[in-house]
Amino acid sequence: MNEEASDHAIIFANETHQSNLLKTDCTETELSNTIVSSAEETSRQKEEDTENQKNETSFQNDEKRSISNNLMRHLIVQTSKHQTIHTGEKPFKYDICKYSSNWKNDLAIHMSTHTGEKPFKCDVCKRSFNQKSKLAIHMRIHTGEKPFKCDVCKHSFNQNGNLTRHMRIHTGEKPFKCDVCKYSSKWKNVLAIHMRTHTGEKPFKCDICKNSSNWKNVLAIHMRTHTGEKPFKCDACEPSFNQKSNLTRHMRTHTGEKPFKCDTCKYSSKWMNALAIHLRTHTGEKQFKCEICKYSSKWKNALAIHMRSHTGEKPFKCDACERSFNQKSNLARHMRTHSCH
Repeated sequence: MNEEASDHAIIFANETHQSNLLKTDCTETELSNTIVSSAEETSRQKEEDTENQKNETSFQNDEKRSISNNLMRHLIVQTSKHQTIHTGEKPFKYDICKYSSNWKNDLAIHMSTHTGEKPFKCDVCKRSFNQKSKLAIHMRIHTGEKPFKCDVCKHSFNQNGNLTRHMRIHTGEKPFKCDVCKYSSKWKNVLAIHMRTHTGEKPFKCDICKNSSNWKNVLAIHMRTHTGEKPFKCDACEPSFNQKSNLTRHMRTHTGEKPFKCDTCKYSSKWMNALAIHLRTHTGEKQFKCEICKYSSKWKNALAIHMRSHTGEKPFKCDACERSFNQKSNLARHMRTHSCH
């Protein structure tokens, strides 16, 4: 029994050993296969990563080329548009009128002047505009916003163009020049009005009489000669005036202000024309010339008196006798001969 048990134990041990050997061989094979598979997976992953990186790099390069091409096209278009400023070319034309422009959006805006389209509406009042920018400027009337400030004085404006025009007061710039004479102006509309002195155009006509003017405000002042309106009143005395400038000049009789000063001497005057006459004492200018003889004078009234020597006119008459004189001062001297008796 002991021998049989021993044999069985030996057989069992051998079988177990062989079984373990088989298991060990299987495990090593599987492990080997797993290692190979893992290596292949790692290799494939590296290949995929490399391919993805190449694709990503290629995409980025394509994107950069696309951006570069778009930028280049944009620059070409903008350069082409800018060149029209120098060439004067205006490729965008309107068929209905003669308007043309070197900008497409300008043509679109111009079109609205024919169609009457004003899509940009003010929410506060009933006004509407054909441009969004014009509505934005208009809104400052309601908000009171004046973002454009003068660096020299305290004035501020709701439009940059108004500030630009205002600055000419400080700089003295007069960019609008007359092609006919030496006149120049700070303002475009004033030059347009000045040009009427050359063309003779007088578009502002009085409905009551034949008076016409090249200035709208001059016609408005003229109309007061028919209506008798004198809206400008002096606070110090009774007179009233049909022009604000006349009231301003009148007020100097109360204030004693003499704003018109001579640069050469200490002379000053309440009146601009008086200063102009005074300046002739320094320049020696004699602009008032006699058409009959060589006489000339600095003073208009002196020329008028001189002309009586040619015409024989003696408008100043003595009430006591029959004598008459060509100057008021001569009559005054003559009157003393009567007062002495």
